[in-house]
Amino acid sequence: MEAKMKKQGKIKRFLAIRGMGQVITVTFGLIALCIVFGILNPTFFSSKNVANLLRQIAPIIIIGIGQSYVLITGNIDLSIGSVIGMSCMISAKLMTMGMSPVTAVILTYLAALGVGIANGQLVSKAKLPPFIATLGTMTIARGIAQIVNNNYNTDSIGEAAEGFRNFFYYGRTLNVFNTIWIALALWFVFNFILSKTRTGRHVYAVGSNINASHLSGVNISATTTKAYMVSAFCAATVGLVQTATSGMGTMDAGTGYEMYAVAASVIGGVSTLGGQGILLGTIVGASIWGVLQNGLQFAGAPVAIRNIVIGIIVVVSVLMDVLVRSNKARTLRKSKS
Repeated sequence: MEAKMKKQGKIKRFLAIRGMGQVITVTFGLIALCIVFGILNPTFFSSKNVANLLRQIAPIIIIGIGQSYVLITGNIDLSIGSVIGMSCMISAKLMTMGMSPVTAVILTYLAALGVGIANGQLVSKAKLPPFIATLGTMTIARGIAQIVNNNYNTDSIGEAAEGFRNFFYYGRTLNVFNTIWIALALWFVFNFILSKTRTGRHVYAVGSNINASHLSGVNISATTTKAYMVSAFCAATVGLVQTATSGMGTMDAGTGYEMYAVAASVIGGVSTLGGQGILLGTIVGASIWGVLQNGLQFAGAPVAIRNIVIGIIVVVSVLMDVLVRSNKARTLRKSKS
């Protein structure tokens, strides 16, 4: 009897996690989508398509992780796509100049983290609205991507970078593409930080009530900057994946990816109002995005229809979050009065 009560208590605590309710809901939605697309086209479940689908989803999970950190603090990062493009161009340019891939990767991450720090400082110290601050850095990062090779895509990074390409995209470990392993590794690391450390608690606190967090001794500037640095790091990783995929630097790499990052986060239950959401939902949200894109493609739907469907789902997800939060706020005010 006592063991049963303990088990029930664990289940209740699990269900009480902020954002878990929507994660469970969208997981059922994901399963339903897979069943529908599998019925429409049996090749949807072929091993080749599943492997490619997972590799398509992996970069969206990575940037979704970064955007989730920022959204939980109550902010947003519009510079993700441009940081991807900047990272793609910088890494490729350095390797075409003869620099070792390891050094090129390190310098690329440093450049991206510089954008993350700038975002965090502009939002927390300069008090710029996050939309305006990251819109500005989005334009700057895209400009850097264009100027790196004098407004041209780079040449091929060459055979010397074959190990780099295999590590980030083409290689397999235990018969699973390395891109998927990278996404899972980053998820485990950043999920641990968010759910088990003081930094993670501060991220939630800032998003829940920034004034109360300040009075409690939370360093708002440091916490906000860390969230933006996580976002920049994740964007740089996807930029490196893009370089490995194409074997060259492309100036328009990452275009529109900020939308994919927001979609993965909010569909997975991360609140745009801050203070709520878990990274498990980001995996589910990214998977729904990938399954919809892949399934609609199999169904012969044009790109425009796929974009419209994703856009509608994002709007509905945010609307539901706003309505639920507003209803909770009204209930709380009534209970106090």
